[in-house]
Amino acid sequence: MITGGLLRNDDFRRLWIGDALSQFGSRVGVLVVPLLAIETLHATAFEVSLLRMLDTLAYLLLGLQVGAWCDRLRIRPLLIAADVGRALILLSIPLAAAFGALTLAQLLVAVFAVGVLTVVFDIAHQTYLPRLVSRDDLLEGNARLQTNLSVAAVAGPSSGGFLFQLTGGPGSLLVTAFGFLWSAAWLRRIQRPEPRPQAVKRRLRTEIAEGLKLVFADRLLRAMGIASAVISLFQSIHLALVVVFLRREIGLSPAAIGLLSTTTLLGALAGAMTARRVSAKLSEVETLRLGYFAFGVVSAFFPLTMPGWGLISYVIAGFGGSYLVIVTNVVAVSLQQSITPERLRGRVNATIKFLLFGAAPIGSLLGGIIASGFGTRVALSVAAAGLFANGVWYLVSLRHHALSPSKTTMDGPVPPA
Repeated sequence: MITGGLLRNDDFRRLWIGDALSQFGSRVGVLVVPLLAIETLHATAFEVSLLRMLDTLAYLLLGLQVGAWCDRLRIRPLLIAADVGRALILLSIPLAAAFGALTLAQLLVAVFAVGVLTVVFDIAHQTYLPRLVSRDDLLEGNARLQTNLSVAAVAGPSSGGFLFQLTGGPGSLLVTAFGFLWSAAWLRRIQRPEPRPQAVKRRLRTEIAEGLKLVFADRLLRAMGIASAVISLFQSIHLALVVVFLRREIGLSPAAIGLLSTTTLLGALAGAMTARRVSAKLSEVETLRLGYFAFGVVSAFFPLTMPGWGLISYVIAGFGGSYLVIVTNVVAVSLQQSITPERLRGRVNATIKFLLFGAAPIGSLLGGIIASGFGTRVALSVAAAGLFANGVWYLVSLRHHALSPSKTTMDGPVPPA
């Protein structure tokens, strides 16, 4: 049943459905791929961390370039091509497994290739929304898209865990591939014409530099970018190792890991449902300050996880952390889109994504090194300490900042390239 607001907009609804399918497929893969490496290919903790590193390495290598391309090209064809490409790559994994030819090397290559196309999809996707809806609808649009992420985060891990246990591993990736293909089919149905951006004769390097200068010249964008990078660095240590930690140190089955992840990620769904109300009660900046600080506090419960009743620590950290991540993401993305000139949105978006995900492969590799030398619990403790320190820094650094229309980048001059 279609409710009010933006869901009455046919083209936004198609984007929303396509995004929901793509997000669900992605979240199934997030759990299935490391389980596949652990259970089928008997990968070490360091090798599993390499998978996470390669999944995000493309942001470091290509993130800024993709942002500049998005300001030059029509975006919908990029979204469709990225979905179809990811589906085809993932289908190669169960095909190789069916013939007994699957290796860790193939899995690493496939994860990197999917990561490249995910960079294209994520940056283009976020840049496309302001072309599809009005500026006044950005907060609702981002909240609804974050709801997709939240629902997928809740349903994906449990589905992935049970599918993995049911099929024995590689076959569960068929769900991920199907989600991408179905997403592409919905995106093709969007009817709103997308005019080709005005042709530019400047060098790509000049355009990338313009986006970088804009982000680092604006105090608020700079703070959001730095916080994103630090959060990504330490959260990637956690994400690279948490499945190994739960499987080998806590002793949970794949299905139990999926169910536990679903239980904790219910916080993400709650965050998507309440983000607009929280932002309306507090200012955008206050929501970010308090949200990042609280995220650092609840993250401290992750390394306290123990078998049995000790899993409560994981639930507290997972529920609270996922709630706060979604609330701060909705506010940060909407604020970023609203204060950035339209012609620079792709590059500013790519710069923030570059800072956010560019730190991820470094964190994943660092996590693997720490876990190899000191164990996964120590690595998770380092991650929690870093997230808490970032929350304290953000709380203090923007304590006197008040966003007003006269101070936004949208109304101010763009730094020269």
